[in-house]
Amino acid sequence: MASEIRDIKLAESGRRKLEWVHRNCDLLRTLREDFAKTKPFDGIKIALSVHLEAKTGFLCQVLAAGGAEMYVTGSNPLSTQDDVAAALVEDGLEVHAWYDCTPEEYDRHIRAVLTPGPNIIIDDGGDLVHMMHTELRDLIPGVIGGCEETTTGIIRLEAMNRAGKLEFPMVRVNNADSKHLFDNRYGTGQSVWDGINRTTNLIVAGKTVVVAGYSWCGKGTAMRAKGLGAKVIVTEIDPIKAIEAVMDGFEVMPMKDAARLGDFFVTVTGCDKVIDEEDFAEMKDGAILCNAGHFDCEIDMARLREISVESAQMRNNIIGYKQSDGRWLYVLGEGRLVNLACGDGHPAEIMDMSFAIQALSVKYLVEHKGALTQKLIDVPREVDLDVANRKLRFLGKSIDVLTKEQEAYLGRA
Repeated sequence: MASEIRDIKLAESGRRKLEWVHRNCDLLRTLREDFAKTKPFDGIKIALSVHLEAKTGFLCQVLAAGGAEMYVTGSNPLSTQDDVAAALVEDGLEVHAWYDCTPEEYDRHIRAVLTPGPNIIIDDGGDLVHMMHTELRDLIPGVIGGCEETTTGIIRLEAMNRAGKLEFPMVRVNNADSKHLFDNRYGTGQSVWDGINRTTNLIVAGKTVVVAGYSWCGKGTAMRAKGLGAKVIVTEIDPIKAIEAVMDGFEVMPMKDAARLGDFFVTVTGCDKVIDEEDFAEMKDGAILCNAGHFDCEIDMARLREISVESAQMRNNIIGYKQSDGRWLYVLGEGRLVNLACGDGHPAEIMDMSFAIQALSVKYLVEHKGALTQKLIDVPREVDLDVANRKLRFLGKSIDVLTKEQEAYLGRA
């Protein structure tokens, strides 16, 4: 099947982006060199659905260097960068994706990368796995396993596994320490505010930011908001995370109370309708809403559109919704992932660690074909530590090593 992209003429711009990532992703660069020599993925078809920008593009090139036959699409209609897609096609990969695709086009692209019959699935949010299990079940016998990149996708996989419906092993990449402690916290924290700041061109200092959810992504978002000079309110459903937010120096209250106080709202929960009609009714004129969770359901956009008397595009990626009392509420990136819909996503050095975990997890699956009995598995600890040790070396840092006496004292000898 031929690739389906916007414009192959954009490839030169995409190549420049990929080269920049190549220069700043030490782990992936060395893995590419290793894979090119050892070819661990010869004869393997990989279907990948991850936010299709330059870091993802470089991961695809790394896997292809290892012999993989790559079928690539995006995991969000507003995160695909058409020039990167074009560069990958020019590099010999099959790509089905473009920016601002319709729901019908998005489904067609997902189906197109699965139709060749993948052996490995790399998913971000669970759409590949969902379609494979609901519409393309005849292809399941050829699947060795897969990897899931993000929290939302893992939630979906765990639900499938509890129901006994997950048919092949999936690695919970997001649960690896070298992924979530850095990608979710420092990556999300920086890229969310990069997307907000470049889109709004408004100051954050002195304003009130409401962060919904205080897992690792929420912690990073709140931490960076505080660093920008904002007063931060956290909303939570978990009492332990709420206490943690309090002890980290943040206000904690229900969304219905925070709604009337916030200037910026960022949802980072993976849940549905975190900000709803009751909250819209309490918000200030000029409140700015955005989402940093995977799917565009955390802000109830459908209801906001229904109750608004007028809407207008205020700036690129900002739509204003006028309420019946004259207040305007502004939504960034249509309520989709603000760091990718309105920015370039996480920093390259952060995604270097996450995608190194992805690449090595794929290698683990191929090496253990047919031997994995559990359907949901964690990244092997040795892979997690290998990535961390490599990263430390590239940072020019070293750490202590236990002596034999210390190992004996700790019961490790």
